[in-house]
Amino acid sequence: MAAKDRVCVGVISGAFGVKGEVRLKSYCADPAAISDYAPLYSEDGSRSFDLVLTGVLTNGLAARMSGIVTREDAEAAKGLRLFADRARLPVLEDDEYYHADLIGLAVLDAGGNRIGAVKAVLNHGASDLLEVLGPGMKAPLLLPFTKAVVPTVDIAGGRLIVDLPDEV
Repeated sequence: MAAKDRVCVGVISGAFGVKGEVRLKSYCADPAAISDYAPLYSEDGSRSFDLVLTGVLTNGLAARMSGIVTREDAEAAKGLRLFADRARLPVLEDDEYYHADLIGLAVLDAGGNRIGAVKAVLNHGASDLLEVLGPGMKAPLLLPFTKAVVPTVDIAGGRLIVDLPDEV
C-alpha cells in the first residue's frame, strides 16, 4: 500500500503496567476514535495491530495491542508511530486537512515566489503551526495555519499560498 494511503493516527509513548499494555498518544480529534480505525500499522507496513482501549490516562490512553504481550514488548515499542488506512478515516469537510496531506507542499508567497516546503505540522494546544524550511533558512519558519495566513491550500497542485505577517 502506498504511503499516501495511510495516515499517522498515533504513537506508542511507553508501557503501562506490567501486563503488556501500552501508553498511547492519539492524534485523532476524538482521541478514543483511534480504536475505530484498527487494524493499525507500523510506518513501513510490516506490522499490524488490533487495538483495544483499556483506559484514559493523563496525556493519553491505555491500550492492549495484538503482538504486544509483555511490559518488555511495550517498552520496546515506545516511539512506534501507528498508521490507519485512509479509507477507514472520516471524510473531511471543506477547509479541513489531514496533516499528512500538508507535509511536503510547496509554500509560495502571494507573488508566487517559493519560500520553502512544509516539513511538519505542529500543534501545542492552541492551533496548528506549519514548519516551513527553504533554501538558505538557518531555522524553520513557523506560520499559524489560519485562513488569514494561509488563504490558499491546493493539495492537488502541491502548494500553499501564504500571506506572510509583517513580523516575519
